[in-house]
This record gives sequence, C-alpha cells and structure tokens, in this order.
Amino acid sequence: MEHPACEHCEFCGLVPVVAMTRKTMRVVAQSAAMRAVLARARRFADSNAPCVILGESGTGKEIVARTMHGSGPRATKPFLAVNVAALPAELLESELFGHAKGAFTGADRTKAGMFEEAHGGTLFLDEIAEMPLALQSKLLRALADGEIRRLGESRSFGVDVRVVCATHRDLEEMVARGLFREDLYYRLKVLTLRVPPLRDRREDVLPLARRFLTEEAPNKTFAKDAEARLVGHRWPGNVRELQNAVKHGAALATADVVHATDLPEELGRDPGVPPAPFVPRTLADVERSHILAVLEACGGSQTEAARVLGIGRNTLWRKLRAWHDDEAAAS
Repeated sequence: MEHPACEHCEFCGLVPVVAMTRKTMRVVAQSAAMRAVLARARRFADSNAPCVILGESGTGKEIVARTMHGSGPRATKPFLAVNVAALPAELLESELFGHAKGAFTGADRTKAGMFEEAHGGTLFLDEIAEMPLALQSKLLRALADGEIRRLGESRSFGVDVRVVCATHRDLEEMVARGLFREDLYYRLKVLTLRVPPLRDRREDVLPLARRFLTEEAPNKTFAKDAEARLVGHRWPGNVRELQNAVKHGAALATADVVHATDLPEELGRDPGVPPAPFVPRTLADVERSHILAVLEACGGSQTEAARVLGIGRNTLWRKLRAWHDDEAAAS
C-alpha cells in the first residue's frame, strides 16, 4: 500500500504525507506488522499524553512520530526533533530550555529553547535513553508542571508541548541499573509504540526500496536479481541501511536498471554460491570488520553508523582513530 497524498489511509486512518525539514515523504507500509503499528499510532494521534516509540535504530521511529503529529490536532503547529545523543549535556540543556543573556560564556543574547519554539506542537526527543540523569530531572519537572525555566533565569513560564520520545534501548532495564530515572520512565511511558525491524516486515522492503529509488533516480528501476538481493538481506541497519543501499545502487548503475552487482557487496552473494570456509578470527578483528561494514552501509556517516551500531558517536570516533593510528604506526 502506497498512500495517496492528502487523504487518510483506509487501513490506519493516518495522513500518510509526512512533512520533513526540506521535503515531504509518503509513508509506505504493506506489511501487517507495520499497518498494526500505524493503526495504533492513529489512536494516539489525538492525545496530548507523552508517548515512547521503541525499536531498533533505523526502523523509522521519527517518521512514525511525525505521522502522529501530522494526523492530530497539533498538525498545524511545530514539530521539532532533537537527537539527545548528539549533543553534550550543557548544550542539550540550552537547546531544550533556552538560556538568558550572560547565562554562560558565549551567551551574548537570550535564546528560546525547543520547548518554547514547539509551543502548541510536538517535541520529539530521539535517543531519550542517552539523556544525562541531571537533565532528566529537569525534563521530569517540565512534563509534570507544564512549565520550563531558561538557563540563567529565575522565572518559570508555561508551555503547551506534547513530548514524544524514542529509543532503541530497554528503558526498564536501564531503570533497574540506575541509568534512567524511574519517575521519568513512568511519566513518559503513558503510551507506547514498538516499531518492528525491517527483517520482520519483508513485505515493506521492495515498496520502500522503489520509493527511495524514485527519489534518488526517478528514471531507474530494479532488475529481478536486485530485487531478490534486497528481499533476501536481513537489514541489520533497517530502513536507513536500505535507503543507503538504494543510493549505492543508483550511483553505480550505468543504465536505467539497477542490478544486484550495483548494490553493496554486504547484501549477500548470489543464491547457490557456497559460503566461504570459516576462518578463525579474534574478537577485535570481527568488531573492526563489522563496524567498517556498517560505516560503509551508512555512506561514511559516523553519526548514522553510531546509531545503527547502538554506540555513542564519540566511541565510534575513538575506535576509528585508534585503528588509523595503528595502521600509520605499522606503515
């Protein structure tokens, strides 16, 4: 099912055209698993209650959040998104709550935070599990009281914002380990959606791939061998990995047809080709190969690769730097 523009989907009731920062895109969902998620999302769209969207990295959690926003009463108001894991704690607090002039070195003017800017709309907090504990308490107060206070100010003021957050981590386990506040966990987890990984909704692979190819190269199509390769892959990086694979194929295809040989090598070998013999390797070598393969699948983006791998961007950078230094020392 590829939804027509400006209409509600007959299966889930959502408006399937999602407004992004620089473009719009259509939600594509043919699998029963994804349709069930979207039908549940439609029931949540009219609510003001916080919502947690769970799922592996790259499954499209932000798209689901944007779809909910665009199908509810806040649709004409702002939808703002921030990746909690991408910002250091000091900058994140300022981004969310704003700051007064002179609140810290470099604060040469008063700045509104994302809670203010999203007034009347939705604030999407991606990778909420990475939020520092000290900042979690401030978020809890904002959710409980509907009020925020800029850094460097003593006055609080009210905001009307619906908070939707997402994570690929097990928040309940993090609470048990003392890494996430229990009171915030229950404050956020009023409504819950779980987006299934792409390997569990293979009916969506080709429709998604064709949509990405249309966006990347409107005149190109997939050959049968390419389609078989796409459907047969397990997609550990989910929809994000699929999108990058399609970009790879579109870039390498010399004609109007994308063949299996145009797709990334890690998508698998042709059927019938026996697997290579097992070669014992150290755990460090296996980790290095896997990380580099994911980095390539993400088009060289360290931010995207870190999300797929489930590690911090700084952790990934340190590993890549260490490997580079080792290679330089050995040469």
